[in-house]
Amino acid sequence: MKVIHFIAGIDKTGGGTSEYMRLLGLALAKNIKLIIACGSSENPVAIKGVRVEFFNTKIISWFAMCKAFKIFLKAEKPDLVHINGIWSPQNWGFQKAAQALGIKVVLTPHGMLEPWILDRNPLKKKIALFLYQHKAVARANYLHATAKMEQDNIQALGFKNPISIIPNGVDLSEVKKVKTNYGTRKIVFLSRIHPKKGIELLLQAWRDIDTTHWTLEIAGNGEAAYIETLAQSAQDLKNVQFVGPQFGEDKWDFLRSADVMVLPTYSENFGIVVAEALAVGVPVITTEGAPWEDLNSTNCGWWIQIGVQSLKKTLEKVIECSPTQIKEMGDNGKRLVKDKYDIKAVAKKMTELYKKILN
Repeated sequence: MKVIHFIAGIDKTGGGTSEYMRLLGLALAKNIKLIIACGSSENPVAIKGVRVEFFNTKIISWFAMCKAFKIFLKAEKPDLVHINGIWSPQNWGFQKAAQALGIKVVLTPHGMLEPWILDRNPLKKKIALFLYQHKAVARANYLHATAKMEQDNIQALGFKNPISIIPNGVDLSEVKKVKTNYGTRKIVFLSRIHPKKGIELLLQAWRDIDTTHWTLEIAGNGEAAYIETLAQSAQDLKNVQFVGPQFGEDKWDFLRSADVMVLPTYSENFGIVVAEALAVGVPVITTEGAPWEDLNSTNCGWWIQIGVQSLKKTLEKVIECSPTQIKEMGDNGKRLVKDKYDIKAVAKKMTELYKKILN
């Protein structure tokens, strides 16, 4: 079976979708013949052992771009094309070229049809939906959602396509060590620095409670001007630091250094960093904007309402926890990820979906 995944970009600044493509690509390539096609970028993530084809989609015209896609697809003759993400015209262009050649298409919105996202720049999105995006989603042979919450939101928009729910995953072979030193009294945020991540809520909640013996470290990429605005707003918080992006082993070390990881997001179709933190034994706080009911049901974290008040109450609970209690939750998280979110199991489910579509 030969499958081409198309994604607008796999730059390191792309956050969760770039990491998703790296992890899934490495796992899928062990089972199928895989090619990842994407727009060019200055700093793409490395996906060793997987063929990656870059297209200069930034300066090329729509018609020239579609022609280049069609020539590429004719030469490669894939059994299936999997589109990752929406709103980028090149995603629609690649899908259109594939379906013009009779190639079946799976589309993963990656949370880009969630209510919070649709409410941002609504006029622009309405225009895009009218011109091409609604048609693109509706014409996909199959849709892929990472959680039931995302499936429900897609169907609420009126799309009737068959949908398969397959979560994102973590490559447990990359987890060389788990957390052992509980009681560091450190909370970390690790994600893209973006307004939807709720960092303003976190800073306000932190300001409103007594965190005298605790520290908060905020890590991630983002627009420099926005990060500077956040840093300026936190100047009065002496136990808060912005530490920049964390990659590779630095990322795992950063997570292990914390007692708790927090992601107070407004919207997340999955939140791969949640699974990564749990995998090393770090409990997580995240909101109902992310599909992580598992945190409450398996006692490995806190799944809370979006807002400063609920975040304050939860941070106060964390501060009151003993290292033993935090370790117990961390152990629960490790078991959850091993049982449910191992990337090998995710890749197996995805391969089974491809076979189902092609049969």
